[in-house]
Order: sequence, then structure tokens, then C-alpha cells
Amino acid sequence: VTPWPQEVTAQMVANFLGGGAVCNAFANQVGAEVCVVDVGVAADLPATPGLLPRKVRAGTSDMTTGPAMTREEAKRAIEVGIETARDLVAAGNKALLTGEMGIANTTASAALVSVYTGVDPAEVTGRGTGINDETLAHKTEVVRRALDVHRPDPADPIGVLAAIGGFEHAAIVGLLLGGASLRTPVILDGVSAGAAALV
Repeated sequence: VTPWPQEVTAQMVANFLGGGAVCNAFANQVGAEVCVVDVGVAADLPATPGLLPRKVRAGTSDMTTGPAMTREEAKRAIEVGIETARDLVAAGNKALLTGEMGIANTTASAALVSVYTGVDPAEVTGRGTGINDETLAHKTEVVRRALDVHRPDPADPIGVLAAIGGFEHAAIVGLLLGGASLRTPVILDGVSAGAAALV
């Protein structure tokens, strides 16, 4: 579903932690802090200032052949998000902004959006990293296949996340719940955050 190898996720995390990403430039402009939370990077990340190691598991499973994660793993990732919101607000932050990085995570995002909007996968599956028509058709078919395998029930958000979500989606769900419980605004950025908000 993407021409990029999974290793790019860990490389981008290193870029965030080194201050070299676009999110760092934006954060610097507004005096914000970038906090990187590892809930599921499929690599061992070295201890680095700014990294919160909260790995539930190293990567999710193939959602077209079985659930992406267990219900317990989905719950744990949600808890990580809630705890992160609590800690950031306790540290004096007045607003939270979501962000995420994961090669191919827009595929799971499209599946989540399709489940919660009822819109056909062809209408909600995008080009992500600029994929060509052939790869887009394959990506759409992957989303369709995952939905056919699981038949996710929107009334069971934990089940939906476990079946077709990513750890980043579950953690963002938790961040949103944590922010709401603390009456702290959470700004959504990107399709993955939007997909998580639908859950």
C-alpha cells in the first residue's frame, strides 16, 4: 500500500526527536513542545530526550488476515493516550495537538473512516505518500478486504480499533478522551487523527 519501507517510521521519529521535522518548525514558531510517544513503532528506539517509551507492541498485525491487535492491546494504547494527556496538562499545557507517524497508517485510517461514516472505501482511501493509481487501487482493495474479514461494528469502538486500527489511532482516542475529561482542547491534525476522533 506504500512504496516506503516500515523502517522509515523509526527514521522519522529520530528526525522529530532531533528537531528536524516540519512539526518541530511549527512548534518552535508558537513556543510549543513536541512530545513523541512510542506506542507501536516496529523498531527498538534508543532512549532519547523527548521520547516517551510506551510501546504496547512493535507494530500491528495484518488486518486483512486477522485483527490488527487484541482488545487488551487496544485498551492499553487508549490508556497511554489518556495518561499522556493527563501528564501534559499537569505540566501546564493549555491545549494539546495530535500528530502521528506510521508508514501505511492511512490505510487503517481509511478503514476507520469507512466504518464510522458508512462511506465506500474507494471514496475515503487516499494517496497517502503520493502513491500511483495502481497502488491506490491495491490500497483500496486492502481496506475493502479488511472490512469484509472483520465486519466491524461501530457500536463497539474497542473492537473496531482492535480489528482495523493502529496503535497510534488508539492512543489518539485516549488523548482525546483524556483532554475532554480535563476540559483541555485537543486540536486534530491529519487524516489519522480525524479517523481516531470518529471512533
